[in-house]
Amino acid sequence: MSEKTLIDPPTTATTPPPIGPVRTGGSFSRAASATGSRVLPIVLAIVGILIVWYAVSYLLLSESRRFLLPPPHQVFTETLGNPQVITPMLAALGQTTGVALIGLAIAVVLGMGWAILMSQWRIAERVLYPYAVILQTIPILALTPLIGIWMGYGIPARIVVCVIIAIFPMISNTLFGLQSAEPSAHDLFTLNKASRWQRLTKLQLPAALPAIFTGLRNAAGLSVIGAIVGDFFFQQGSQGIGGLLRTYTLRLNMESLFLAIIFTAIFGVIVFSVFAALDRAIVGRLFGWKNR
Repeated sequence: MSEKTLIDPPTTATTPPPIGPVRTGGSFSRAASATGSRVLPIVLAIVGILIVWYAVSYLLLSESRRFLLPPPHQVFTETLGNPQVITPMLAALGQTTGVALIGLAIAVVLGMGWAILMSQWRIAERVLYPYAVILQTIPILALTPLIGIWMGYGIPARIVVCVIIAIFPMISNTLFGLQSAEPSAHDLFTLNKASRWQRLTKLQLPAALPAIFTGLRNAAGLSVIGAIVGDFFFQQGSQGIGGLLRTYTLRLNMESLFLAIIFTAIFGVIVFSVFAALDRAIVGRLFGWKNR
C-alpha cells in the first residue's frame, strides 16, 4: 500500500444542506383554500336566494300583493329590531331546541337498543323490524290526533312525535353496522370461544361506529323536523317555533312568518352540521378517514 494512500484516506462527497428559510406556508394555504371552497358555495347560494327573493317581490308581485312576499330588508328591519317579535321568537326557538334534543336522545337510546336486540337473535329481527318499517311509513299527520288524545297536547306529545320521526335511521343504520363485521373476524372470535357479550362489545359495536354516526346525523336533522311538527299541532304549555309559525300564518303576519322560517332553517342546518362535524372528528380519528 502506498504512502499516499496511508496519508490521504479516501473521502466521500457529501451534499451540503440547503441554506435558506424553510417554507411552511403550504399547509396554511391549502387549509385556506379548502375553507374558501366550502364557504364560497354557501355565500353564492345565499346571494342567489336574495336575488330571486327581490325579483319575485318587486317584479312579479304588484304593490297591492307584495305583502305576500315582503322583500328581505323589510322582513329584517320590522322584526329583528322589534323586541315584541324577536324575544318570543328566540324563547320559542329555545323551547323547540330542548324538545328536539330530548327526542333525539330518546330516539338514539331506543333505536340502538332495538337494533342490538335484532342483531343478537334472528327471531327478534323477524318480529321487530316490521314495526320499525311501519313507524317509518305511516304519515305522522295520521298519528298526531291519536298522540294528542293519549298524551295530551303539551310537551310530552311533541317529544313523542320527535322520537317517532327520528328513530328509524338509528334502527336501520345501527343494525346494518352491527351486521357488517367481517366473517373472518367472527370466525376468530368463535375459535377463541368468545361470549355473546364479548363479540358484541369488541367486534360488532366497533365495526358499527361509522354506520351509527351516519344514523345519528340523519336522526338529528329529523328530530328538528319532529320538534317543529309537534310544536305546530300541540300548543299547550310553552310555545315552540312551530306554534309561532301557525300563529303567524293565521294572522297573515308575513314578516314575522318569514323570519321564523329563516330561524328554523338555520337551526336545522346548525344541528345537522354539528353532528356531521362530530361524525368526521370521532369516526375519522378512529378509522383514519380524512375525507369522510
